[in-house]
Amino acid sequence: MRSPQPARGDRRALLATLSALLATSLLGGCFLFGDDKPKPKELQPIVAPIVVKPVWNQQIGAVKFPLTVAINGKVLTMAASDGTVTAVEADTGRALWRANVGTQISAGVGSDGSVAAVVTRAGEVVALEGGQVKWKKAVGVRVATAPLVAGGRVFVLGVDRTVQAFDASDGIKLWQLQRPGDPLTLAQTGVLAAFKNTLVVGQGPRMAGLDPATSTVRWEVPLGAPRGANEVERLADLVGPPVRSGDLLCARSFQAAVGCVDAQLGTVAWSKSIGGTDAISGDGEMLFGSDASDRLSAWRTPTGDVGWTSETLMFRGLSAPATAGESVVYGDSNGTLHWFSRAKGESQARVATDGSAITTPPVSVAGVVVVVTRNGGVFAFRPG
Repeated sequence: MRSPQPARGDRRALLATLSALLATSLLGGCFLFGDDKPKPKELQPIVAPIVVKPVWNQQIGAVKFPLTVAINGKVLTMAASDGTVTAVEADTGRALWRANVGTQISAGVGSDGSVAAVVTRAGEVVALEGGQVKWKKAVGVRVATAPLVAGGRVFVLGVDRTVQAFDASDGIKLWQLQRPGDPLTLAQTGVLAAFKNTLVVGQGPRMAGLDPATSTVRWEVPLGAPRGANEVERLADLVGPPVRSGDLLCARSFQAAVGCVDAQLGTVAWSKSIGGTDAISGDGEMLFGSDASDRLSAWRTPTGDVGWTSETLMFRGLSAPATAGESVVYGDSNGTLHWFSRAKGESQARVATDGSAITTPPVSVAGVVVVVTRNGGVFAFRPG
């Protein structure tokens, strides 16, 4: 596959290609093994049925990158691969504004309710305000994580774990932090979040707290422990977005662990060795996620103790989940949303979308659950 002693530049190019292939395979739900994967488990009858009603739907264009939907009050901001960025009312689906950044998008969307930001495949972070492009700046690195817009700044996390800060008003670059790390990294949504006056970022399997004004590292703790016989097996980057509950920030370490960090103290609250590749969701009571075989699990947020597990959706290519009232919701590779009781893991409902894969985490806001499909369908459902 490569010469015994490749040049440093050639090796980096190869590892970047492997990283891109890994991300592509994850988004396609095949995890490096093409179509040779287990047959999805047959769906069973609903155990504890609830009524889930469609509320509205929109079309934003195909989504072939790791999209994060920004939530600000009742406004959702989302993007399509072709560069279209759209803000809609969560409860009605009414479009508030729509803009196009002029080129394809690789990551998005972050928003503070005024300024929204995405990153293009050409390597630019683009800020928008009121549906108009405000500024564009080069980032010089591949990006798969939605920018964070907070405190008058736009923060960008590169696939190589570089962190950059820009002034949200004019795009002036304020600082850049680049730290040594493993040569192979994960081209998947990472951890980039605000906690009080601290910027929290994923640095491989470690969660770090930075001073947002200067980039000084305030604390850093490991959430997962890399293990394996090769560089791919040892990938353990933190997968976002993280879950915040009080002082806890909880996340998955890719194929290694799930855990929570006390972001006030800069210490690990707990970490459990748990396989899996997608983000987790939850609140102060319970966390939810699936493993690489799509086995569902619920963990108690304060301790990490297992609340329940379910093999109902094995090998169905699940998205990260969302919590919605007394339910937890997963999307699958056929565009179906699956609802489970958060207390016991009992199946409650199934609703179809447009038949294309749901690869972005559903979001719960204003009493509705909103999901975006790979074909660009945006669907809102209301339980009860």
